[in-house]
Amino acid sequence: MTASTSPPEQSSSAGIGRVLVVVYAILALAATGRSFYQIVSEFDEAPVAYSLSALAAVVYILATIALVAPGETWRRVALATIGFELVGVLVVGTMSLVVPELFAHASVWSWFGAGYLFIPLVLPVLGLLYLRRRRPVVTAQRPSERVTGA
Repeated sequence: MTASTSPPEQSSSAGIGRVLVVVYAILALAATGRSFYQIVSEFDEAPVAYSLSALAAVVYILATIALVAPGETWRRVALATIGFELVGVLVVGTMSLVVPELFAHASVWSWFGAGYLFIPLVLPVLGLLYLRRRRPVVTAQRPSERVTGA
């Protein structure tokens, strides 16, 4: 018996997928605007925090594109990007509590995203659960679908 993968039943243009894409797009715009302003006007005041805001912006842009784009490759990009985002929020959130002098000026992920109503902390968890639920299912082919060599 051979195995095949069937495509996900839902696209990201419906239901919770649409909500995730919209929230990621909003965060991408907000983080991009914030980091651009901070880097252009105040970079010398908090280079670590402002660089992290720029990194968060890139992550949100890439996650938004990956959630919308079709195909297994983009699904993997979404998994990697959203996983990186979760690690980033946890590390930066912890660092902002342990070494607050590095974060005198907040980044998107400082204090676990408190400046963004903790959405940066919750969103990657929801995104990873969504991608897990949508993963291609490996199914066995029926005997009539098998190709046999005669």
